[in-house]
Order: sequence, then C-alpha cells, then structure tokens
Amino acid sequence: MATELPKAYEPKAAQGKWLKFWAAKEYFHADPAKSGEPYTIVIPPPNVTGALHMGHALNNTLQDVLIRWRRMQGRNTLWMPGTDHAGIATQAVVERLIFNTEKKTRHDLGREALVAKIWEWKDKYEKRILGQLQEMGASCDWQRTRFTLDETCAKAVRETFFRMFRDGYIYRGKRLVNWDAQLQTSVADDETYTEDTKGGFWTFKYAVVGQPDTFIRFSTTRPETMLGDTALCVHPSDERYKALVGKMVLQPLVNREIPIIADALLADPTLGTGCVKVTPAHDPNDYACWTRNPQIGIINILNPDGTINANGGPYSGQPRAKVREAVVQAMEELGLFEGKEDRVIPLKYSDRSKTPIEPYLSDQWFVKMTDRDDGKPGLAQTAMDAVTDGRVQFFPKRYENSYLDWLGEKRDWCVSRQLWWGHRIPVWRLGPVQMNEDESNGIEGQLDQIANASPERICWRIETTEPDEGNISTVTFLVCTGADAASLEAELAKLGFAQDPDVLDTWFSSALWPHSTLGWPEATPDLKRYYPTSTLVTSRDIITLWVARMVMTGLYNTGEVPFRHVVIHPKIMDGFGEGMSKSKGNGVDPLDIIDLYGADAMRFGVVSLATETQDSRMPVSNVCPHCGTLIPQKREHQSGKTRQIVCPGDKAAGVVCGKPFRPSGPWLEEDPELPTAKGASERFETGRNFANKLWNATRFILMNLEGYSAAPLDPNALPTEDRWILSRLATTAKAVTEALEGYRFSEVARLVYDFAWNEFCDWYIEMSKGRRTDPVCQRVLVGVLDGIVRLIHPVMPFLAESLWHALNEAAPIRGLLKAEPAGESVAVAPWPGDLDSLIDDTTEGSIARMQELVRGVREIRNRYMLDKAPLDLSVKCSDATVADLNALAPFIKLLGGITNFTCGPTAAKPKQAGSILHAQFEGYVNLAGLIDVPAELKRLEKQIADKKKMLDSIQGKLNNAGFLAKAAPEQVQETRDKAAELESQIRTMAANEAELKAV
Repeated sequence: MATELPKAYEPKAAQGKWLKFWAAKEYFHADPAKSGEPYTIVIPPPNVTGALHMGHALNNTLQDVLIRWRRMQGRNTLWMPGTDHAGIATQAVVERLIFNTEKKTRHDLGREALVAKIWEWKDKYEKRILGQLQEMGASCDWQRTRFTLDETCAKAVRETFFRMFRDGYIYRGKRLVNWDAQLQTSVADDETYTEDTKGGFWTFKYAVVGQPDTFIRFSTTRPETMLGDTALCVHPSDERYKALVGKMVLQPLVNREIPIIADALLADPTLGTGCVKVTPAHDPNDYACWTRNPQIGIINILNPDGTINANGGPYSGQPRAKVREAVVQAMEELGLFEGKEDRVIPLKYSDRSKTPIEPYLSDQWFVKMTDRDDGKPGLAQTAMDAVTDGRVQFFPKRYENSYLDWLGEKRDWCVSRQLWWGHRIPVWRLGPVQMNEDESNGIEGQLDQIANASPERICWRIETTEPDEGNISTVTFLVCTGADAASLEAELAKLGFAQDPDVLDTWFSSALWPHSTLGWPEATPDLKRYYPTSTLVTSRDIITLWVARMVMTGLYNTGEVPFRHVVIHPKIMDGFGEGMSKSKGNGVDPLDIIDLYGADAMRFGVVSLATETQDSRMPVSNVCPHCGTLIPQKREHQSGKTRQIVCPGDKAAGVVCGKPFRPSGPWLEEDPELPTAKGASERFETGRNFANKLWNATRFILMNLEGYSAAPLDPNALPTEDRWILSRLATTAKAVTEALEGYRFSEVARLVYDFAWNEFCDWYIEMSKGRRTDPVCQRVLVGVLDGIVRLIHPVMPFLAESLWHALNEAAPIRGLLKAEPAGESVAVAPWPGDLDSLIDDTTEGSIARMQELVRGVREIRNRYMLDKAPLDLSVKCSDATVADLNALAPFIKLLGGITNFTCGPTAAKPKQAGSILHAQFEGYVNLAGLIDVPAELKRLEKQIADKKKMLDSIQGKLNNAGFLAKAAPEQVQETRDKAAELESQIRTMAANEAELKAV
C-alpha cells in the first residue's frame, strides 16, 4: 500500500517530535571508549547576560552543520555546550536592574547578596539560552553542559593561576589601566570603543618660577587633570623653549612646582603651542613619558568612583565633571586662562557601562606576555609560533593577520577586575609586616612548612620590601593557592591572611575552555580522547580577546594547541548595517524566526548567508502581537532605549490596532504588562519554500511506490536520465563534502538547493513521467531521495528526519550500489561519500546541453507570452551533437512543449523565429502564425518607453546630491539596484524588438 504524507510540512510538530527522539536515543552523547577518529568542537559559550540573537543562531548552526556531518562520517564526535559567566557584563546588567527596580547599589546590598542575585539571573538566562539552542536543533552533548564558574572550570582556573604565579608569569603591579568609573573596575582595551564626542580644547598658562612675567602656554581637553600635572614638556629642538628646559613652573591650583622637561617622543613643536602638560597617572602618552623621565613623579588624583581624591587639594571629593568647570573658572580668575575651542574629540568609552573611560593608575594583576629572561619564547610568542608553523590554521587565512599583529605587541595582560561576580583571585595577603633584616618573625618559616607539605597547592613570595625605620623592613607576603586548597586556606586565615578582593577577567577562564571543560588538570578519559579539539567556529570580534588566549593557555597547560582549525564566519547585521547586540536591543530572537518559518528554514537561511567575504544585513520587521501587522523596524527602534511602539495597523487591509508593544529583540529587562513583537525577515522564505518543495516531492514519490522492491542497481544498464541523476547526485555529494571540508557554508546550501530543487524535482521527476511503475525508476527515485535527505540533514535536520522516517515506512531497505537497511535515524546514517563510481561526465554534459536548449525554449515562450501553445523547434548543430539531441528528443518535446523537433548541420532559421544561441548549437523556435508582429512591436515600444521613463526618474534621484547626502545608505543602494534592474530589462526588450524588426 502506498505511503501518504500529510499535505503540508508542519515544522513545529517535527521539531517537538525529533528533539525528544534524539534525546531518548542519546545520539549526541559522546563516549570516549567508542571507536572512530575523534572530532571535537567546544561551543563559544554564550554570555548569560541575556537571550541569544540571530548572530548566535548563525554561529551555532554552523557548528551543528559540522558536527552532524562528521557524525555521519563515522567520527567519534563531541560538541561541548556551555555558557560564560561574563563577569563585568552580567554584573553590570544585574546592578542596573536592581537600581531601576529597588533604587539600590551593590554597596547597599553587599557582596554576598549581590552575587546571590546574579546567580538567580544566571539560572534564568542559562535555561533560556540552552532552550534556544535546543530549539534550533543544536546536537550538543547536553549531558556535558559546562559553565565557566562551575566546579570543574573553577578548578582549572585556580590551577592555571597557581602555575603561572609559581612560574613567574603572573605578577602584581601598579600600572595605568582603562578604568570604568561607573562600574569601578579596570577593563581591557578590547572592551572599549572610541566615539567622536563634542568637547572642548582649553589653553592655559603656568608662571615660570623665579622669572616674573614669564609664562609658558599649553592646551588640554581635560582641564581637571591639571591637578595631577607633574611636568610640562617641550621638544628638545624647539628654539622657543630651550632656555626654559630645567626651570620650574607653578601649578597654582594645588600650589605645586613642577619642572619643564624636553622629550622628543611626547612634544611636537608643529602642533599648538608646542608645549604639553604631563599627567602620568591619567594619560597613556604621559605615562610613557614618565617611564622615560621617572624624576618627574606620578600623582593619581582620582578615587575609584571618578571623584577627585585628596591629591586634588580643595577639589577633593567632587565629581570630575564639576571639577572641570571649577578648574577653568579658577584659572580664569587667576588670569591664566587663554581661551577655549569647541572640538570633536575621539573619546574612549567602556563597552559595558557606555560611560567614558578614565586612564587610571591602579594596582592590578598581570600576565607577562613578553619573552622570558632565559631567552626562551614567552606566552605570546609560543601562540604566534603555533599559527606560523601551521599547527593552528585560520579559515579564511587572512584572519591570521589580526591574531599575529595583536600578539606581536606582547603587551602584558591585565587579568584582575574590581568586581564581585567571577573567579576570586586565589591569592592571600598578609602585610605589611615589620621584620628585622637579621631575624624572622616566624611567618616565613610557617609558610615554608605549609608549602613543603603541599607544594602542588601553595606557593608564596614577598611582594615588596621597603626600608622602614632603622634596620626594619616592611614586608607583604602573597600566597597563591592552587586547586583543592580549602584546608590550606583555613590555615592561612588563622595566620591573619586575607584573600584578594578582586576577581579574574572573564577571558582568563574562557581562555581555558577547550581543556577545562574536558576535566583538566585531571587526566580524564575525555581529555585524552577529545583534546586537542578539531574546529573552533567564531566571529572575528574575539580573535584577540579569546582565540589568541586559548592558544596561549592551551600550550602552557597541556603542551598542545587547543584546536587545529579556526573558522571565522561573517556577522549578521541589522537592516541599518549595525551589529546585532543584546544591549542595543536590535537582535532578533531566533525563536521568533523559528515560530514564523520553522527551524529548518532559519538554519538554511543563516547557512546561505555564511560566505567567506562579507557580512550580511537582515532587514527585520516587527510582527504586532495584537493584530499580526508587519511593521518595518526603524532606526530609533534599535537604540535599546525604545521600550514600546504603537501599532499603526494596516489601513490597506482595514486593520485598526493602535495598541502598544515592545520592538522585537532579546531584551534584558522583562515587562510582563507589555507584549513583545516577533521579528520577521523575508530572508527565511527561501528556506521555508525549499522545505515544502522537498516535502511535496517526497509525498509524490511515496504515492507512486506501489510494488516497490529493493535491489541493487547496475549503472551501465540504466536509461540516460537515470544515469544522469545518479551522476549528478554523486557529483553534488562530492562537491558538498569538499565545501564542508573548506568551511564554505553558503556553497553547501547552494549546492544542495540547486540539485534537490532544480535537477531532481524540476527535471528528473518530470523526465521520469511514464516510468513510475518501473521498479528501476522507483529504486532510482528512492535512492536519490535517500541521498538528498542525507545531504540536507546537517543543514535542515528536522525536515531530514521527517523524510527519513517516511522513507523507512515505504522503503526500509534501499540504496544505490547495494540494497541494505536504512537505519533508524538519518542523524547517524552514513554520509553519501562513496558514490564516485556513479559520476558520468559524458551523460552530465549531454543533459546539460539539453537543459540549455529547453531553457531557451521556455524563455522564448515567456518572452512572447505563448503560454502552452505547441511549438516547432529546429536546431543547427554539428554531426557529433545530432545523435545526442535526437536521443534526448522525447525529453526536449516533453519539457519544452515541442510538437516537431529536428536537428542537424543544415537546419535553417525560419523567417519568424526566436533564437537560442549556445556554444555548441543554435536553436530556432518557429513563431510564424503565433504572434502578431506589428502588435508585438507596438507593445514592446510602449514597454520600453515606460521603463525608460521610470529609469529617468530613478537616475534623477541618483544625480541629486541632496538625495545622496540625506538618504540612508541602504536606501541609496536600493535605488541603484533598481536602476540596474531597469537597464537590464530595457536591454532585453530592445533585443527582442530588433529581432522582430529583422523579420
């Protein structure tokens, strides 16, 4: 009895069904004891700051494509899932939420209470994130889900810090860092952004000490930092100031004398006054000047919250913004203010709090990146060597440059953060302790005893030794504890030691992700089997923040690189060309897309976007949750500030709404009283249509399998059309495999789509009409469909599983080169990689030529609106081609709607004919009696005139400087595309007109 599928594919039902099926079968659970070459991917752990957006959907879909493909190839696969605690970002989000809802700061709550609230947030959003991944079809090993703050990862973090501290790679020092005064923590260079901001450029003067009426002028964009000036600087060759170098000037606001120095690297005699103020504690260039001229000293004038400290004299305790105004006013009253210019200044901001960064002198923990004192390469160099010698390869290769350039700077890595959420730095401090130089107070001896008893868990060093009164020294002891050192830390507490209050930079724990998730530092079966991992799939944004640091720490801890291949995919931008972001609120929730189009369509869409060259825009519309109206998203809806819009309804459809809702996006703050719109994008229509096409083709085939019997096929005995489709399947499978091996994801989607839709559905199924009861044809249909289902499975797994089970009901035993049971799931079915013997280039060439001829006939039919009128076709070709075309004549007639077909070297063109030009033939469709030439010419003339009128209007816009200046870039590009399309249409119609006039 024929198997019949429902009339339409229901993606929601399929998703629910197969997620449960896969979980019950444990197909995705890795077993290190199983055979097969390992293939491992560790997920770039999403931050628990909020829900995922389409950028995450792209990243995780590409990983899933790879892992499903390798699983089908028989590899022992592990896709390690997990999430990242995202220290500074998550704490910032929760602090902001607490302040907005409770009007409390973290200091009002205290450390323990704040951390508890962040854990609540983490549990909520981790559950949501993992649920999103599962709904997308991510075939992770969910039993191994890790979190960067869980016990397994925490143990690896402590052990790494301990070893680096012991080996001299980690040190504590006072350095100039990027300071976020709102969050009161240091941030990395990579966690800042620069934005042009309206500001001022003030010019002042200081009086030269001992020289009445002698002043030296300088300018600054931050007058408040004058309180921390320790010098003025000029260029040594500047004749204007040579006599003043070495003299002192008075900083009048704090009554401090400071020197005039010469430094060719800081001062430029061609810019401004040629003299610059030097504030080493609050400017990176000035800080560098101080390292060259340490005699000038360094003075910090800021408190951690950005207010002025005691070094600011009378301005102490005041916000720096108010102090700026007060300093300018005071200098003006003293007659030392020269003027101000309004300027646009490139100002650095914190990416976390969106507030201006302050260069700030602070005690921090650093990882040393430079080469070692013994001449051996340091951490940065070892990571560079891993790429230059090919142990780690980038795809595309050009991204190696970002990696190597950043590591080549060998800047020490600031790993401490003044936060409460994260891995607490495992250092215990006692000090200062006063000691005589010739006798110990017993601390050293006690530490030695503890360290000797547990050398793998504790080590210590003296941080500073400064002479005090007489022969007394002040000593600070730093004790670093490794993993599993709780009992030792209790002993340290009894001795009066206190743990460092700071936490580690999020990227420190994330840098260990490939080996910490597998159980390092323990020699676990997972670590032995699955490390090094195989492929990392990530975005270019974190090549320096994450990729480079994983290579560095992986080599340091294990002696092996963490992964062999690094795949950098493009970014999905919003419709305005901005990166999707949780904080902006312009990210579309992938579950919205899945709800509207299905997971398979969403996955196919993002895989199609994953080219090697450029980012892709995704214009998004809001779907009103009240009435379903599509409302194009505006730029102001994407700022993260717009929390509601009002639905205008759809006047054309007579829909009146007027109700408020929140724009689509994975918003961080929940508002149960205001529904959120869904995000919609037409980009996913193609995937949905493709799924329906395959569903309907399968339904048709299954309804025509009455009497099906499985038997191996003899390719040499098959009809031409069967040999062709089998060859095309084999060629496509080979090309898809090569594309996957080269990480050309969009090519994978295109190849599968073109073969399944065009060649199989539109050509072969039509060509096989009349043979559907033929057992050979049935076996070919089933065998090729089986191959298509395997090929689409990595990209569209829910559809593939649905079609696989439908095939299993009708044809549980099937195959092409041999007949065998199909297996219970496509998820673990063999990849179609052994079909090369079916490739037949000659037959493919013959059918390709026939297809070009038929397409030409169809184009002429459409051009002259001949609909289903029977046509006569003659083809002029060489003797070598005649036999081929004659053999395919039945298909030419069937597919082209041809009544009479002739071909040969002497074929003549009829007086009224539509021509088909090809490198190997000329085809002529006889139009005599089918068209009214004068009427057709008149129609074409009118169409050409209308198109030219439209083109003139559009070109007028493009020639309008005002339009180009004011219109959004996407609107300008859309206008240019429309002009190009009209020009193409006019050329085609003009060619048709010329051909008719020649009759």
